[in-house]
Amino acid sequence: MMPYSAASQRLPAADMALLAIFMIGIYLGVEIRITPTIPLPAAPAGIAGLILLWRRRNAIQPLHLAGLSGVIVIYLAATLSASDMGFLGKRFTGLVQLIYSLLIGYALFLTVVEAGRRQLAGLFFGFCIVILIGCLLETYAGFRPISDAARSFLYDYGIYESDLRDQLLYGRIRPKLFTSEPSAVTFGYTFFSFAWFVISQRRGKLFVFLLLLAAGLAAMPGPTLLLALPLVVPCYLFVDPNARNRAGILLLAVLLMIVAAILGMTVYAERLSDILAGEDPSFFYRVIGPALVGLKVMQIYPWAGAGLTGEEFIAGLVMNVFVQSSQYSAAWRIDRISSALTNYFWLHWIYLGAIWGGIAMAGLSGWLRLLGVPSLVFCWAVWAVLGQASGAYVGPKTWTVFLLAAGLSVLVRRAASIAPHVAAPQWSPGAFPSRDKGAAHAAP
Repeated sequence: MMPYSAASQRLPAADMALLAIFMIGIYLGVEIRITPTIPLPAAPAGIAGLILLWRRRNAIQPLHLAGLSGVIVIYLAATLSASDMGFLGKRFTGLVQLIYSLLIGYALFLTVVEAGRRQLAGLFFGFCIVILIGCLLETYAGFRPISDAARSFLYDYGIYESDLRDQLLYGRIRPKLFTSEPSAVTFGYTFFSFAWFVISQRRGKLFVFLLLLAAGLAAMPGPTLLLALPLVVPCYLFVDPNARNRAGILLLAVLLMIVAAILGMTVYAERLSDILAGEDPSFFYRVIGPALVGLKVMQIYPWAGAGLTGEEFIAGLVMNVFVQSSQYSAAWRIDRISSALTNYFWLHWIYLGAIWGGIAMAGLSGWLRLLGVPSLVFCWAVWAVLGQASGAYVGPKTWTVFLLAAGLSVLVRRAASIAPHVAAPQWSPGAFPSRDKGAAHAAP
Protein backbone atom coordinates (compact mmCIF):
# COMPACT_ATOMS: atom_id res chain seq x y z
CA MET A 1 0.00 0.00 0.00
CA MET A 2 1.33 3.45 -0.91
CA PRO A 3 2.28 5.86 1.90
CA TYR A 4 -0.53 8.22 2.72
CA SER A 5 -0.45 11.92 1.99
CA ALA A 6 -3.13 14.42 1.11
CA ALA A 7 -1.84 14.53 -2.46
CA SER A 8 -1.34 10.81 -3.02
CA GLN A 9 -5.02 9.85 -2.98
CA ARG A 10 -6.53 10.84 -6.31
CA LEU A 11 -9.46 9.92 -8.50
CA PRO A 12 -8.91 9.03 -12.16
CA ALA A 13 -9.68 11.75 -14.68
CA ALA A 14 -12.81 9.87 -15.79
CA ASP A 15 -14.25 9.99 -12.27
CA MET A 16 -13.46 13.68 -11.93
CA ALA A 17 -15.23 14.32 -15.23
CA LEU A 18 -18.26 12.40 -13.98
CA LEU A 19 -18.22 14.40 -10.73
CA ALA A 20 -18.16 17.60 -12.77
CA ILE A 21 -21.14 16.42 -14.84
CA PHE A 22 -22.94 15.44 -11.63
CA MET A 23 -22.50 18.92 -10.16
CA ILE A 24 -23.51 20.60 -13.42
CA GLY A 25 -26.70 18.52 -13.31
CA ILE A 26 -27.40 19.65 -9.75
CA TYR A 27 -26.72 23.27 -10.71
CA LEU A 28 -28.98 23.24 -13.77
CA GLY A 29 -31.76 21.00 -12.43
CA VAL A 30 -32.76 19.91 -15.95
CA GLU A 31 -35.19 16.99 -16.05
CA ILE A 32 -36.22 14.51 -18.70
CA ARG A 33 -39.42 12.44 -18.78
CA ILE A 34 -39.13 8.69 -18.31
CA THR A 35 -42.92 8.38 -18.60
CA PRO A 36 -45.60 11.06 -18.94
CA THR A 37 -45.97 11.06 -15.13
CA ILE A 38 -42.44 10.22 -13.91
CA PRO A 39 -39.69 12.77 -14.62
CA LEU A 40 -35.97 12.17 -14.11
CA PRO A 41 -34.87 15.23 -12.11
CA ALA A 42 -31.37 16.65 -12.62
CA ALA A 43 -30.88 14.20 -15.49
CA PRO A 44 -27.12 14.83 -16.07
CA ALA A 45 -26.50 14.18 -12.37
CA GLY A 46 -28.59 11.02 -12.54
CA ILE A 47 -26.72 9.62 -15.52
CA ALA A 48 -23.32 10.49 -14.05
CA GLY A 49 -24.38 9.15 -10.65
CA LEU A 50 -25.44 5.77 -12.02
CA ILE A 51 -22.12 5.44 -13.88
CA LEU A 52 -20.25 6.36 -10.69
CA LEU A 53 -22.25 3.79 -8.76
CA TRP A 54 -21.13 1.12 -11.24
CA ARG A 55 -17.53 2.27 -11.04
CA ARG A 56 -17.66 2.13 -7.21
CA ARG A 57 -19.41 -1.25 -7.12
CA ASN A 58 -16.50 -2.87 -5.28
CA ALA A 59 -16.80 -0.29 -2.48
CA ILE A 60 -20.48 -1.10 -1.83
CA GLN A 61 -20.79 -2.97 1.45
CA PRO A 62 -23.67 -5.05 2.83
CA LEU A 63 -24.01 -2.66 5.78
CA HIS A 64 -24.44 0.26 3.40
CA LEU A 65 -27.19 -1.52 1.49
CA ALA A 66 -28.86 -2.64 4.72
CA GLY A 67 -28.98 0.94 5.94
CA LEU A 68 -30.25 2.28 2.61
CA SER A 69 -32.86 -0.49 2.43
CA GLY A 70 -34.02 0.42 5.92
CA VAL A 71 -34.43 4.06 4.89
CA ILE A 72 -36.43 3.06 1.80
CA VAL A 73 -38.68 0.80 3.89
CA ILE A 74 -39.34 3.71 6.26
CA TYR A 75 -40.38 5.97 3.39
CA LEU A 76 -42.51 3.20 1.88
CA ALA A 77 -44.28 2.64 5.20
CA ALA A 78 -44.81 6.39 5.57
CA THR A 79 -46.26 6.55 2.05
CA LEU A 80 -48.69 3.71 2.78
CA SER A 81 -49.66 5.32 6.10
CA ALA A 82 -50.70 8.66 4.63
CA SER A 83 -54.40 9.55 4.44
CA ASP A 84 -56.53 9.14 1.29
CA MET A 85 -55.20 6.28 -0.83
CA GLY A 86 -56.53 8.06 -3.89
CA PHE A 87 -53.24 9.97 -3.95
CA LEU A 88 -51.14 6.80 -3.73
CA GLY A 89 -50.08 6.99 -7.40
CA LYS A 90 -48.68 10.49 -7.00
CA ARG A 91 -46.95 9.55 -3.76
CA PHE A 92 -45.46 6.44 -5.36
CA THR A 93 -43.96 8.65 -8.09
CA GLY A 94 -42.40 10.74 -5.34
CA LEU A 95 -41.02 7.60 -3.69
CA VAL A 96 -39.42 6.49 -6.98
CA GLN A 97 -37.78 9.90 -7.36
CA LEU A 98 -36.57 9.79 -3.75
CA ILE A 99 -34.99 6.35 -4.18
CA TYR A 100 -33.28 7.54 -7.37
CA SER A 101 -31.97 10.62 -5.53
CA LEU A 102 -30.64 8.57 -2.61
CA LEU A 103 -28.94 6.09 -4.96
CA ILE A 104 -27.04 8.69 -6.93
CA GLY A 105 -26.26 10.54 -3.69
CA TYR A 106 -24.77 7.30 -2.34
CA ALA A 107 -22.69 7.01 -5.53
CA LEU A 108 -21.47 10.56 -4.96
CA PHE A 109 -20.53 9.69 -1.36
CA LEU A 110 -18.57 6.58 -2.39
CA THR A 111 -16.69 8.61 -4.99
CA VAL A 112 -15.91 11.59 -2.77
CA VAL A 113 -14.38 9.47 0.01
CA GLU A 114 -11.88 8.09 -2.50
CA ALA A 115 -10.90 11.50 -3.87
CA GLY A 116 -7.96 13.72 -3.03
CA ARG A 117 -8.74 16.85 -1.06
CA ARG A 118 -6.79 19.00 -3.50
CA GLN A 119 -8.72 17.50 -6.42
CA LEU A 120 -12.09 18.27 -4.92
CA ALA A 121 -11.04 21.72 -3.75
CA GLY A 122 -9.98 22.52 -7.30
CA LEU A 123 -13.26 21.23 -8.69
CA PHE A 124 -15.48 23.29 -6.39
CA PHE A 125 -13.32 26.39 -6.58
CA GLY A 126 -13.35 26.10 -10.37
CA PHE A 127 -17.16 25.96 -10.39
CA CYS A 128 -17.28 29.10 -8.24
CA ILE A 129 -14.99 31.01 -10.59
CA VAL A 130 -16.89 29.88 -13.70
CA ILE A 131 -20.22 30.92 -12.17
CA LEU A 132 -18.76 34.23 -11.02
CA ILE A 133 -17.28 35.06 -14.43
CA GLY A 134 -20.42 33.87 -16.22
CA CYS A 135 -22.62 36.14 -14.11
CA LEU A 136 -20.36 39.13 -14.78
CA LEU A 137 -20.44 38.38 -18.51
CA GLU A 138 -24.21 38.10 -18.46
CA THR A 139 -24.59 41.42 -16.65
CA TYR A 140 -21.88 43.51 -18.30
CA ALA A 141 -20.71 41.82 -21.52
CA GLY A 142 -23.85 40.99 -23.48
CA PHE A 143 -23.97 37.28 -22.59
CA ARG A 144 -27.61 37.38 -21.44
CA PRO A 145 -29.23 36.57 -24.84
CA ILE A 146 -27.15 33.40 -25.09
CA SER A 147 -28.07 32.39 -21.54
CA ASP A 148 -31.76 33.14 -22.13
CA ALA A 149 -31.80 31.12 -25.36
CA ALA A 150 -30.29 28.15 -23.54
CA ARG A 151 -32.85 28.49 -20.75
CA SER A 152 -35.73 28.48 -23.21
CA PHE A 153 -34.38 25.26 -24.70
CA LEU A 154 -33.62 23.50 -21.40
CA TYR A 155 -36.75 24.24 -19.35
CA ASP A 156 -40.41 23.61 -20.09
CA TYR A 157 -41.74 25.57 -17.09
CA GLY A 158 -40.66 27.57 -14.06
CA ILE A 159 -38.62 30.09 -16.06
CA TYR A 160 -38.10 33.23 -14.00
CA GLU A 161 -39.79 36.31 -15.45
CA SER A 162 -39.58 38.85 -12.61
CA ASP A 163 -36.85 41.01 -14.14
CA LEU A 164 -38.74 44.20 -13.30
CA ARG A 165 -38.81 43.19 -9.63
CA ASP A 166 -35.05 42.60 -9.74
CA GLN A 167 -34.48 46.06 -11.16
CA LEU A 168 -36.54 47.61 -8.36
CA LEU A 169 -34.84 45.62 -5.59
CA TYR A 170 -31.27 45.33 -6.87
CA GLY A 171 -30.98 48.05 -9.48
CA ARG A 172 -30.35 45.51 -12.27
CA ILE A 173 -31.52 42.19 -13.68
CA ARG A 174 -30.01 39.32 -11.74
CA PRO A 175 -28.02 36.79 -13.78
CA LYS A 176 -29.56 33.38 -14.40
CA LEU A 177 -26.60 31.74 -16.22
CA PHE A 178 -28.41 28.86 -17.95
CA THR A 179 -30.61 28.08 -14.91
CA SER A 180 -34.37 28.53 -14.61
CA GLU A 181 -34.12 31.33 -12.03
CA PRO A 182 -31.54 33.54 -10.25
CA SER A 183 -31.94 31.67 -6.94
CA ALA A 184 -30.57 28.52 -8.63
CA VAL A 185 -27.40 30.44 -9.47
CA THR A 186 -26.94 31.76 -5.94
CA PHE A 187 -27.73 28.36 -4.43
CA GLY A 188 -25.18 26.63 -6.63
CA TYR A 189 -22.54 29.26 -5.90
CA THR A 190 -23.21 29.09 -2.15
CA PHE A 191 -23.15 25.29 -2.15
CA PHE A 192 -19.94 24.99 -4.18
CA SER A 193 -18.12 27.71 -2.24
CA PHE A 194 -18.99 26.07 1.08
CA ALA A 195 -17.91 22.65 -0.23
CA TRP A 196 -14.59 24.24 -1.17
CA PHE A 197 -14.29 25.76 2.30
CA VAL A 198 -14.86 22.39 3.97
CA ILE A 199 -12.36 20.45 1.89
CA SER A 200 -9.68 23.07 1.25
CA GLN A 201 -6.32 22.85 3.00
CA ARG A 202 -5.36 26.43 2.14
CA ARG A 203 -4.09 28.59 5.00
CA GLY A 204 -6.40 31.52 5.58
CA LYS A 205 -9.23 29.77 3.74
CA LEU A 206 -11.85 31.58 5.82
CA PHE A 207 -10.64 34.89 4.40
CA VAL A 208 -10.77 33.48 0.84
CA PHE A 209 -14.25 32.08 1.54
CA LEU A 210 -15.48 35.48 2.66
CA LEU A 211 -13.94 37.04 -0.44
CA LEU A 212 -15.83 34.51 -2.57
CA LEU A 213 -19.08 35.46 -0.86
CA ALA A 214 -18.36 39.17 -1.26
CA ALA A 215 -17.67 38.65 -4.96
CA GLY A 216 -20.89 36.69 -5.20
CA LEU A 217 -22.87 39.50 -3.57
CA ALA A 218 -21.51 41.88 -6.19
CA ALA A 219 -22.05 39.61 -9.20
CA MET A 220 -25.29 37.78 -8.31
CA PRO A 221 -27.13 39.63 -5.54
CA GLY A 222 -29.42 37.37 -3.55
CA PRO A 223 -29.92 36.58 0.15
CA THR A 224 -29.16 32.86 -0.37
CA LEU A 225 -25.46 33.76 -0.21
CA LEU A 226 -25.87 34.76 3.43
CA LEU A 227 -26.74 31.16 4.32
CA ALA A 228 -23.07 30.27 3.87
CA LEU A 229 -22.09 32.29 6.94
CA PRO A 230 -23.79 30.17 9.64
CA LEU A 231 -22.43 27.00 8.00
CA VAL A 232 -18.88 28.00 8.93
CA VAL A 233 -19.50 27.32 12.62
CA PRO A 234 -20.61 23.64 12.43
CA CYS A 235 -17.70 23.03 10.05
CA TYR A 236 -15.21 24.22 12.64
CA LEU A 237 -17.03 22.58 15.55
CA PHE A 238 -17.72 19.14 14.13
CA VAL A 239 -15.40 18.52 11.17
CA ASP A 240 -12.17 20.52 11.32
CA PRO A 241 -9.81 18.61 13.67
CA ASN A 242 -7.54 21.64 14.05
CA ALA A 243 -10.28 23.86 15.46
CA ARG A 244 -9.80 23.25 19.18
CA ASN A 245 -10.53 26.75 20.50
CA ARG A 246 -14.25 26.52 21.23
CA ALA A 247 -14.37 30.04 22.67
CA GLY A 248 -12.82 31.39 19.48
CA ILE A 249 -15.36 29.54 17.36
CA LEU A 250 -18.24 30.94 19.39
CA LEU A 251 -16.77 34.42 19.00
CA LEU A 252 -16.53 33.81 15.26
CA ALA A 253 -20.20 32.78 15.26
CA VAL A 254 -21.17 36.06 16.89
CA LEU A 255 -19.06 38.06 14.40
CA LEU A 256 -20.60 36.24 11.44
CA MET A 257 -24.09 36.93 12.79
CA ILE A 258 -23.20 40.61 13.02
CA VAL A 259 -21.85 40.58 9.47
CA ALA A 260 -25.02 38.87 8.22
CA ALA A 261 -27.19 41.42 10.02
CA ILE A 262 -25.22 44.34 8.58
CA LEU A 263 -25.46 42.91 5.06
CA GLY A 264 -29.18 42.34 5.51
CA MET A 265 -29.75 45.94 6.58
CA THR A 266 -27.53 47.49 3.89
CA VAL A 267 -27.11 45.37 0.76
CA TYR A 268 -30.63 43.94 1.10
CA ALA A 269 -32.32 46.91 2.78
CA GLU A 270 -35.03 47.18 0.11
CA ARG A 271 -35.65 43.43 0.17
CA LEU A 272 -35.80 43.42 3.97
CA SER A 273 -38.31 46.25 3.90
CA ASP A 274 -40.54 44.29 1.52
CA ILE A 275 -40.29 41.18 3.71
CA LEU A 276 -41.30 43.10 6.82
CA ALA A 277 -44.16 44.73 4.92
CA GLY A 278 -45.42 41.38 3.61
CA GLU A 279 -44.63 42.32 0.01
CA ASP A 280 -42.05 39.66 -0.85
CA PRO A 281 -43.69 36.53 -2.33
CA SER A 282 -40.36 34.78 -2.89
CA PHE A 283 -39.38 34.95 0.78
CA PHE A 284 -42.87 33.94 1.85
CA TYR A 285 -42.91 30.85 -0.39
CA ARG A 286 -39.39 29.84 0.65
CA VAL A 287 -39.40 30.48 4.39
CA ILE A 288 -42.56 31.78 6.05
CA GLY A 289 -45.23 29.84 4.15
CA PRO A 290 -43.59 26.39 4.32
CA ALA A 291 -42.96 26.81 8.05
CA LEU A 292 -46.59 27.75 8.72
CA VAL A 293 -47.88 24.89 6.58
CA GLY A 294 -45.44 22.43 8.16
CA LEU A 295 -46.61 23.27 11.67
CA LYS A 296 -50.26 23.04 10.63
CA VAL A 297 -49.80 19.69 8.86
CA MET A 298 -48.03 18.23 11.90
CA GLN A 299 -50.97 19.38 13.99
CA ILE A 300 -53.69 17.92 11.73
CA TYR A 301 -51.81 14.92 10.27
CA PRO A 302 -49.16 14.14 12.90
CA TRP A 303 -48.83 10.47 11.95
CA ALA A 304 -47.87 10.57 8.26
CA GLY A 305 -48.36 14.13 7.01
CA ALA A 306 -49.52 14.73 3.46
CA GLY A 307 -47.46 11.90 1.97
CA LEU A 308 -44.54 12.28 -0.44
CA THR A 309 -45.24 14.98 -3.04
CA GLY A 310 -48.67 15.34 -1.42
CA GLU A 311 -49.21 19.04 -2.11
CA GLU A 312 -52.44 18.36 -4.02
CA PHE A 313 -53.86 16.48 -1.02
CA ILE A 314 -53.42 19.54 1.22
CA ALA A 315 -54.01 22.26 -1.40
CA GLY A 316 -57.01 23.66 0.50
CA LEU A 317 -55.14 23.60 3.81
CA VAL A 318 -52.18 25.40 2.24
CA MET A 319 -54.33 28.21 0.89
CA ASN A 320 -56.19 28.57 4.21
CA VAL A 321 -52.87 28.86 6.07
CA PHE A 322 -51.58 31.38 3.55
CA VAL A 323 -54.59 33.70 3.61
CA GLN A 324 -54.56 33.71 7.43
CA SER A 325 -50.99 35.04 7.44
CA SER A 326 -50.45 38.79 7.50
CA GLN A 327 -47.36 38.24 5.32
CA TYR A 328 -49.40 36.83 2.42
CA SER A 329 -51.08 38.82 -0.34
CA ALA A 330 -54.08 37.46 -2.22
CA ALA A 331 -52.77 39.28 -5.29
CA TRP A 332 -49.88 36.85 -5.63
CA ARG A 333 -50.41 34.27 -8.36
CA ILE A 334 -49.84 30.59 -7.54
CA ASP A 335 -49.63 28.37 -10.61
CA ARG A 336 -49.01 25.17 -8.62
CA ILE A 337 -49.12 24.49 -4.89
CA SER A 338 -45.73 22.78 -5.12
CA SER A 339 -44.19 26.01 -6.39
CA ALA A 340 -45.43 27.79 -3.26
CA LEU A 341 -43.60 25.41 -0.88
CA THR A 342 -39.95 25.70 -1.88
CA ASN A 343 -38.23 24.64 1.32
CA TYR A 344 -37.14 21.02 1.58
CA PHE A 345 -36.52 21.23 5.33
CA TRP A 346 -40.19 21.98 5.99
CA LEU A 347 -41.31 19.68 3.19
CA HIS A 348 -39.80 16.83 5.19
CA TRP A 349 -42.38 17.48 7.92
CA ILE A 350 -45.17 18.38 5.50
CA TYR A 351 -44.74 15.11 3.60
CA LEU A 352 -44.08 12.83 6.57
CA GLY A 353 -45.69 14.43 9.61
CA ALA A 354 -44.15 14.56 13.08
CA ILE A 355 -44.06 10.78 13.69
CA TRP A 356 -42.80 9.40 10.39
CA GLY A 357 -40.68 12.53 9.93
CA GLY A 358 -38.84 11.75 13.16
CA ILE A 359 -38.53 8.07 12.24
CA ALA A 360 -37.11 9.00 8.82
CA MET A 361 -34.52 11.29 10.42
CA ALA A 362 -33.52 8.49 12.76
CA GLY A 363 -33.26 6.05 9.84
CA LEU A 364 -31.14 8.43 7.77
CA SER A 365 -28.91 9.10 10.78
CA GLY A 366 -28.44 5.37 11.29
CA TRP A 367 -27.48 4.99 7.64
CA LEU A 368 -24.86 7.73 8.00
CA ARG A 369 -23.41 5.90 10.99
CA LEU A 370 -23.16 2.71 8.91
CA LEU A 371 -21.37 4.76 6.25
CA GLY A 372 -18.82 5.81 8.87
CA VAL A 373 -19.76 9.50 8.90
CA PRO A 374 -18.04 11.22 11.85
CA SER A 375 -20.64 13.91 12.63
CA LEU A 376 -24.39 13.68 12.23
CA VAL A 377 -24.82 17.21 13.56
CA PHE A 378 -22.71 18.67 10.75
CA CYS A 379 -24.63 16.84 8.01
CA TRP A 380 -28.04 17.78 9.37
CA ALA A 381 -26.97 21.39 9.98
CA VAL A 382 -25.79 21.82 6.38
CA TRP A 383 -28.93 20.11 5.09
CA ALA A 384 -31.28 22.22 7.20
CA VAL A 385 -29.62 25.59 6.51
CA LEU A 386 -29.42 25.12 2.74
CA GLY A 387 -32.97 23.78 2.80
CA GLN A 388 -34.15 27.33 3.44
CA ALA A 389 -33.27 28.15 -0.18
CA SER A 390 -34.37 25.03 -2.07
CA GLY A 391 -37.44 22.87 -2.51
CA ALA A 392 -37.93 19.57 -4.36
CA TYR A 393 -37.57 17.28 -1.33
CA VAL A 394 -37.52 14.10 -3.41
CA GLY A 395 -35.08 15.54 -5.95
CA PRO A 396 -31.32 14.96 -6.21
CA LYS A 397 -30.30 18.44 -5.03
CA THR A 398 -31.72 17.82 -1.55
CA TRP A 399 -29.83 14.58 -1.03
CA THR A 400 -26.68 15.74 -2.79
CA VAL A 401 -26.38 18.41 -0.11
CA PHE A 402 -26.82 15.79 2.62
CA LEU A 403 -24.50 13.11 1.24
CA LEU A 404 -21.82 15.46 -0.06
CA ALA A 405 -21.58 16.96 3.44
CA ALA A 406 -21.23 13.41 4.75
CA GLY A 407 -18.55 12.48 2.23
CA LEU A 408 -16.51 15.65 2.75
CA SER A 409 -16.57 15.21 6.52
CA VAL A 410 -15.28 11.63 6.17
CA LEU A 411 -12.49 12.76 3.85
CA VAL A 412 -11.36 15.64 6.08
CA ARG A 413 -11.39 13.61 9.28
CA ARG A 414 -9.61 10.65 7.69
CA ALA A 415 -6.83 12.84 6.32
CA ALA A 416 -6.35 14.52 9.69
CA SER A 417 -6.35 11.29 11.70
CA ILE A 418 -3.48 9.70 9.79
CA ALA A 419 0.06 10.94 10.29
CA PRO A 420 2.14 11.69 7.18
CA HIS A 421 4.14 8.80 5.74
CA VAL A 422 1.91 6.24 7.46
CA ALA A 423 0.08 3.72 5.30
CA ALA A 424 -3.50 4.85 4.81
CA PRO A 425 -6.13 2.34 5.95
CA GLN A 426 -9.07 1.67 3.71
CA TRP A 427 -12.15 3.66 4.58
CA SER A 428 -14.71 1.53 6.36
CA PRO A 429 -17.90 2.09 8.37
CA GLY A 430 -17.30 3.21 11.93
CA ALA A 431 -13.67 4.11 11.23
CA PHE A 432 -13.94 7.61 12.62
CA PRO A 433 -14.98 8.77 16.09
CA SER A 434 -17.82 11.20 16.40
CA ARG A 435 -17.44 14.78 17.55
CA ASP A 436 -21.17 15.21 18.06
CA LYS A 437 -20.83 14.68 21.80
CA GLY A 438 -18.17 17.27 22.28
CA ALA A 439 -14.91 15.52 21.46
CA ALA A 440 -12.19 18.15 21.18
CA HIS A 441 -10.59 16.67 18.08
CA ALA A 442 -10.46 13.54 16.00
CA ALA A 443 -8.67 10.67 17.62
CA PRO A 444 -6.14 8.75 15.49
